[in-house]
Amino acid sequence: MFETISLTTDARGIATLTLDRAEKHNAMSAQMISELTQAARQLGEDDAVRAVVLTGAGKSFCAGGDLGWMRDQMSADPETRFSEARKLAEMLQALNTMSRPLIGAVQGNAFGGGVGLAAVCDVAIGAIGLKMGLTETRLGLIPATIGPYVIARMGEARARRVFMSARLFDAAEAVELGLLAKAVPSADLSAAVEKEVLPYLSCAPGAVASAKSLVRSLGPTIDNLVIDQTIQALVERWETTEAHEGISAFFEKRKPSWSNEG
Repeated sequence: MFETISLTTDARGIATLTLDRAEKHNAMSAQMISELTQAARQLGEDDAVRAVVLTGAGKSFCAGGDLGWMRDQMSADPETRFSEARKLAEMLQALNTMSRPLIGAVQGNAFGGGVGLAAVCDVAIGAIGLKMGLTETRLGLIPATIGPYVIARMGEARARRVFMSARLFDAAEAVELGLLAKAVPSADLSAAVEKEVLPYLSCAPGAVASAKSLVRSLGPTIDNLVIDQTIQALVERWETTEAHEGISAFFEKRKPSWSNEG
């Protein structure tokens, strides 16, 4: 059914949603974005599912947006750019509003959109050794569609420490920033996730869904107006000379024109 993700559900009703492009460090392609949206809606409508674990196959949780997909936006017409940006935004919102609790198991690397995926989880646990970063500005882009979820999780003050600089940070700092609930040794990640999942098996599923909806409504507003604002910001960035230079430099394996790194 799916090609870029896998989805399994155990006898207890614990579903595991796995990003399954290990050879690409689970970078999000157009197909993965579509399949994640479909999976989120499917899981939210499945009465047998009590909780969902989101993880990545292989060495990385998610390396962000697929660079090939990003490069395609450089030459796309405006309507296509808007359509692709909206699909990305709708995928994030589908996961964010999914009625089932979403627990993230984050390992290896989580960059750009991978940070966004961690931010839409109700609880995200990281493996020690994890590297994270909002790396978009290195490419002349901005963390636009993931921005509302990152800021909702971190708060503005903490987000400003890492939102613009593209610097990498480890699991311990991610906990300090509020992005991760805890950091554990890699060997203990599955057990830590299980501890987060287990209590939901004693809770009324409908009450859990209602409680999640309520807490979202009491937090920062992420509605269609906000989502449209992020889509517009992303599309405008895709159209800049900086974005073209940043993506080109990546594929040409050179530093972009603005880099002063030694």
